[in-house]
Amino acid sequence: MKQVLQDLRTGATRIEDVPCPMVPDGHLLIRTRQTLVSAGTEKMLVDFGKSNLLDKARQQPDKVRMVLDKIRTDGLMPTLDAVRAKLDQPIAMGYCNVGTVVQCGKGVENFKPGDRVASNGHHAEMVVVPKHLCARIPPSVSDDQASFTVLGAIALQGIRLVKPELGETVVVMGLGLIGLLTVQLLKANGCRVLGMDFNAERASLARQYGAEAIVLREGVDPVAFALAVTGGIGVDAVLVTASTRSNDPMHQAATMCRKRGRIVLVGVVGLSLSRADFYEKELSFQVSCSYGPGRYDPDYELQGRDYPLPYVRWTEQRNFDAVLAAMAAGSVRPDALITQRYPLEQAAQAYEQLLQADALGVVLECDKQRPVEKLIARSVAIPEVGSAPVADISVGFIGAGNYATRVLIPAFSKAGARLASIACKGGASGVHAARKYGFAAVSTDADALLREPALSVIAVATRHDTHAKFTAQALQAGKHVFVEKPLAITLAELLVVEHAFSQSRQLPNPPQLMIGFNRRYSPLVQSIKRAIDTTLAPASINILVNAGAIPPSSWIQDRAVGGGRIIGEACHFVDLALFLAGGDIVAWSIMGAAADQCVIQLRFGNGSIASIQYLSNGHAAFPKERVEVFWRSGIYQIDNFRKLKVFGGAAKSLSLWRQDKGNNACVQAFLDCLRQGAPAPIAFEDILQVSRCVIDLADKLEQN
Repeated sequence: MKQVLQDLRTGATRIEDVPCPMVPDGHLLIRTRQTLVSAGTEKMLVDFGKSNLLDKARQQPDKVRMVLDKIRTDGLMPTLDAVRAKLDQPIAMGYCNVGTVVQCGKGVENFKPGDRVASNGHHAEMVVVPKHLCARIPPSVSDDQASFTVLGAIALQGIRLVKPELGETVVVMGLGLIGLLTVQLLKANGCRVLGMDFNAERASLARQYGAEAIVLREGVDPVAFALAVTGGIGVDAVLVTASTRSNDPMHQAATMCRKRGRIVLVGVVGLSLSRADFYEKELSFQVSCSYGPGRYDPDYELQGRDYPLPYVRWTEQRNFDAVLAAMAAGSVRPDALITQRYPLEQAAQAYEQLLQADALGVVLECDKQRPVEKLIARSVAIPEVGSAPVADISVGFIGAGNYATRVLIPAFSKAGARLASIACKGGASGVHAARKYGFAAVSTDADALLREPALSVIAVATRHDTHAKFTAQALQAGKHVFVEKPLAITLAELLVVEHAFSQSRQLPNPPQLMIGFNRRYSPLVQSIKRAIDTTLAPASINILVNAGAIPPSSWIQDRAVGGGRIIGEACHFVDLALFLAGGDIVAWSIMGAAADQCVIQLRFGNGSIASIQYLSNGHAAFPKERVEVFWRSGIYQIDNFRKLKVFGGAAKSLSLWRQDKGNNACVQAFLDCLRQGAPAPIAFEDILQVSRCVIDLADKLEQN
């Protein structure tokens, strides 16, 4: 199937052949009929992509501060690599989709195959969308009209926050697509509407919809106009739907409002607010969040947990339904807003037109005659690299996220493995990784990849709740496995892996299992390990992790998905302590207020002890990771895996040009053991005891 992707680095738009996505529970697979280009948002993305690095930085000052903090802690080169990697990821464009349901995932009850639906699906021939981001289109509403559903919901949510009453005067500042939809919805609410824009044609359209509109470019003072219309009282409310860096719209909105008026920001404008503008009139100001309640809430959108209607009357899905009902009733008539049409394959020309001309509603149409069998293919060959030389080890990747593409895939390539296939949920990120690193094929079907006989190694780099499943399946298929930590997030999952590993020992060539505990392979850690001998005397180990805050809504914090930060991240440091101590963990305990503000204590069979402080409430300028080892009369201190300071010990102090957490060496050690037929670099028993330890620590903290 074809999908529109945008290169954030260059601003180039391309049409890629990508595999059809799988259908998770609670989602719909939709064949696209047409999509609408959101002129404001998508033009802004294209403009951003085409700007140089300096302009990109000027547009995102908050991100610049984050970059500077990272340079101070991680160094210049790793930071530049991270920035380039972020800009290198393609963006799937579009969020105004009209299509027909092809398949419903488990848990979808209110839709069926054949339904015509509006959704926030991308510009692609096939899209997978959560059920709460879809709405059934009434028979009387055309595809053209329905393609404005999502933009209409954005407008409607702004109106709901304004809470207009019959007869009130409301200003719509900015008459783009959302502004013109806002005009119509306000008129349907019985309001007197004043429209303002610099574009005469858009002002004319607003008048057709019943607004009293002015063209700001003609020198009309918007504040004087609003005061004149209201007899000097001022307007009841202002909806700012403009897109500009100027602070003028907010100042003008406050000035034209009556006492205790309301202002809601739907667009993107400068927000250097004057206290005097708001103080004297006791004005209220609120920013509208996209389509409405539920937006960006993973429980609602991804898990399908609806908000009860008596308590949250208008969710984003119910806003979709309300907009479609208004279209069916004739209160909202968006047909006149369509100015251009293009086949999906000509999306690049559509975006160029968007930049060069003052286009309004641009529709991308899909070929309705293409057989659906061609659109639902789960695998796509990449012909440019299909003839790559065959290496001794052929690897298939499951997962194409940030860590996989920035760290693991380059490490496997550098170690001489053949990158044969990559599987990921969406497909687009997999195609990007394939073209960048040389995979021969891309798939969205991980199970099919596990069955490929030519693959000798499976690398698992998916979300944590899938690690155990894919690891067990790969071992049962007789394939070597490299799994990015953690191995499992529950004891039940760990038992599944343990059983699969035990069964795989009966195979003629038992597969090896490696976990991505890379820090033990850092050259600085290796230097300490060579300098101490815990069979002669125990070591005392202090590890301080300035982990940084992650929002509670993040999947990493979700115990059922990411395992939480102890299982998902602190496992690295439990393994590092185990490696340096050189003995089995015989006792462990934890104290703390939360999983990311805790202290872990470990005791080892040889008398060594370790303390791990895992904290998210520190400052970003402080080193992110510090390791200290006390052994006999020597002290060894690692700062952020860039510097090793030795006080009285046997090793020498070292400073690296760049941070090295041992990622490449970890992968190299794994592939070397396969080539040499040697034992696994990390004993399976060590992997198990670290896994059991962190799962138990997380359970103890929750219980306390």
